[in-house]
Amino acid sequence: MKQSVLLAQSEKPFSAETEESIFSPNTSQSKSLAPSGAEMASPTQGERTCAKCESTGAPDNNTQNITSRSFVYGLGRIEARFPTLSAEKEFAQAAGRSKTAGLTDQQALSTVLLAKENRYLVRQLCWVFSIEGIETYLLYPRDPSDFDLLITALRPNPSPLDMDVVIGFLGPVAPPEMCNGLMVPILVFDQIYSLDRDALVKSIPKPNDIDKDLFKSAAEELFDKLMQLTDNAGAMDEHRAVNYLAVRYPTIYTKAAEAFAQNASLTAVDVRPSPLSGIRKVVDVIFSYTNRTTDMTEKFFVRVDVTEEFPFLTKKLSPYFDR
Repeated sequence: MKQSVLLAQSEKPFSAETEESIFSPNTSQSKSLAPSGAEMASPTQGERTCAKCESTGAPDNNTQNITSRSFVYGLGRIEARFPTLSAEKEFAQAAGRSKTAGLTDQQALSTVLLAKENRYLVRQLCWVFSIEGIETYLLYPRDPSDFDLLITALRPNPSPLDMDVVIGFLGPVAPPEMCNGLMVPILVFDQIYSLDRDALVKSIPKPNDIDKDLFKSAAEELFDKLMQLTDNAGAMDEHRAVNYLAVRYPTIYTKAAEAFAQNASLTAVDVRPSPLSGIRKVVDVIFSYTNRTTDMTEKFFVRVDVTEEFPFLTKKLSPYFDR
């Protein structure tokens, strides 16, 4: 299976021509589990995901309903599970008809589900999204055609460094019969990106004046630290902002490498409501670098708008001064 970062408009995760590019696309609960004005339907109820979106999965254009939803920008791992014994037996029969000799279980699962004649099985499975090893959400596509994104996320040769980015909004808690007794919130997704840390680091444009090995080490360390921020289910505004920057804004990695070259360490990542917040939700993500010799701290910040489902940058990395 093709294993790489999912692309939207470019063949490269990061482009040298722009600072904001996209990668080839733990358990805290959000304040509201159910989207306002929308009634979730389970996979057995048909292809609809909500009563107001109709069967097409088209977005609800009511601004009040959209802004009252609990959005998620989560970083974790996707896995497929059998919700019932009959689904497992049906898969076993499909696997028996496929060429799976010599394949591992994961490779066989990927091979069988990729076959066009077996796509009905994809809808029978339950798709679990785990963050830091904790089962956090059950995934369900807003549009039935997006089941393909789930299949793509099933890697035939998984690695501990693999990661999936899921963007969507929260529905109700799943009923016990939906996934063999697992009761976690349903996450209705609009987009999934699949990546791994090594591919991410390699895709970041390296400044000419920074050693290649230093830059790689700095980028990997910063990514690991961002992933270790506690209670990050991707449902709070501050977490959505940090997760967005981790996979969409390469400049923070370049800055980390520059700081290391100047004998400074990343000592804190803070998220605060921006003074410019008003009608829209805007947060400042502040990176603190402390010099190892002088113990002086220098701060830089990025401003991110998290009002709607897809966060976006409103101010590039700039010096930050405490007020």
